[in-house]
Amino acid sequence: MKFMKYMINTDIKIPETNENFEALLNEQFGDKGITGSVVKGTVIKLTSDFATVDVGLKSEGRIPMREFGQNAELKIGDVIEVYVDRYEDKDGNIVLSREKARREEAWLDLEKCLNSGERVNGVIFGRVKGGFTVDLNGAIAFLPGSQIDIRPIRDITPLMGITQPFQILKMDKVRGNIVVSRRVVLEETRAEARAELIDTLKEGSVLDGVVKNITDYGAFIDLGGVDGLLHVTDISWKRINHPAELLSVGQTVKVQVIKFNEDNQRISLGMKQLESDPWQSVANKYQVGEIYNGKVTNITDYGAFVELEDGIEGLVHVSEMSWTRKNVHPGKIVSTSQEVQVKVLEVDADKRRISLGIKQCTPNPWAAYIEEHAVGSVIEGKIKNITEFGLFIGLSDEIDGMIHLSDISWEKSGEEAVKDYVKGQDIQAKIIDVDVDKERISLGIKQLTEDTNGAALAAFKKGDVVKATVKGIDDKGVIAEVNGAAAYIKKADLSKEKSAQSPENYKEGDVLEAKITSVDKKNGKLNLSVKALEIEEEKKALEEYASSTGNSALGDALGEALKKNA
Repeated sequence: MKFMKYMINTDIKIPETNENFEALLNEQFGDKGITGSVVKGTVIKLTSDFATVDVGLKSEGRIPMREFGQNAELKIGDVIEVYVDRYEDKDGNIVLSREKARREEAWLDLEKCLNSGERVNGVIFGRVKGGFTVDLNGAIAFLPGSQIDIRPIRDITPLMGITQPFQILKMDKVRGNIVVSRRVVLEETRAEARAELIDTLKEGSVLDGVVKNITDYGAFIDLGGVDGLLHVTDISWKRINHPAELLSVGQTVKVQVIKFNEDNQRISLGMKQLESDPWQSVANKYQVGEIYNGKVTNITDYGAFVELEDGIEGLVHVSEMSWTRKNVHPGKIVSTSQEVQVKVLEVDADKRRISLGIKQCTPNPWAAYIEEHAVGSVIEGKIKNITEFGLFIGLSDEIDGMIHLSDISWEKSGEEAVKDYVKGQDIQAKIIDVDVDKERISLGIKQLTEDTNGAALAAFKKGDVVKATVKGIDDKGVIAEVNGAAAYIKKADLSKEKSAQSPENYKEGDVLEAKITSVDKKNGKLNLSVKALEIEEEKKALEEYASSTGNSALGDALGEALKKNA
């Protein structure tokens, strides 16, 4: 027992107070007791990546420069607060963190803001997957990409590096996570601005807005909490096919309130109303008959629109585009953006219409041709086309003339005469009529020779009884001749009796007595009727019989019977 008491009394000294015990622990374990706490340190070295800080321990610690935030103003000798993360790493250095120190400092204040809904100021300084990093006065928060703005933003660069308000959405101190939103702040501000804007909004107000969305019929403009529609027709005085030609999403524009419906809060906006209407001076500026330069802006099936100046367009109808090119699409004559000369044909400022002509700016080839080839001139040309109503003859590279079927031959009908000609054949013809305004030149082949048949027709008149010689037959009747004049008897006119009306009952050389029913000078022939003559002769015979017998009643009865048979 004595031995043990001796050992205890001599080798192990029992401290008499708690202070002595704490001092003994510090002596035994050194500075490891400050791990996990915030201490002050002095910056003793700076590189592009790290800051070396002396916190008064056995070794210095290094802190990554990114933890000091963007554009940090740090210099050697600065005293800063740091968080002692670990006493030493594998290299024996103390592991320090400026980010954790600032987070510890700011955490309590941020929790108060989260609970009260108060906004906090921060700086966006980095980009990470899914969003961005924000410096909240020392605490690093995550800003999701969907929470950066009310609408998608293509370039966030202007928002980085500046102090702006954020709303804390969530905090997790154990994991050290803070999630913030810039969008919530903007929506609240937007709601306040919207209420203020609605109260002061009125028709005629001029506002600044941002293009929010573009459609085929216009663009939606964000006026700061409330949207308005800018219709495509109210964007510019000049014609545009789509709003995207002048506007882009995110663009800031100045607009005027055209109409505001307080019940449904629909707002109609205009941009062109902020500029003077160019049509107000059109009547004085563009004179009928004058020639101006313009640019083709749009091509349709019925013509082309030509811009004379911004906001002023005129229509060149397809009929006013070329002297000679007919029945072609305007796109084959002009092209979009082409510079052209146009003549003003008509101006209607009230209806905002200007009629223009392109062909009028060049000499009229029809008038030039007629100056060299008067009516009655004999021309030569090539048959360019054969149609059901005549022949088209090429008179020059640009001009065609037409020979109607009735002007091909004196002797033959048009259908018969046209069979003597083929496309590409060179022929002679006489100019018989010209209409420069309608751009028509009428030609004739039969006019090259004397109308012998016409002279023969002059000796006959309607109602004459003649003797006709059969020259041929067809399905419709009999072809005949009367003293050198062509004649024709229709099938129904060959006899009063239906059984005798077949053309096959006749042959060439037969002589028929018939009555002239008409003199067709246009086609150069006599129209005859045997039937009409038979009825006339029978009527005369009955009248003579009734006269000789004195029986008028019988004559009347027979006359009625004749009328029925006729």
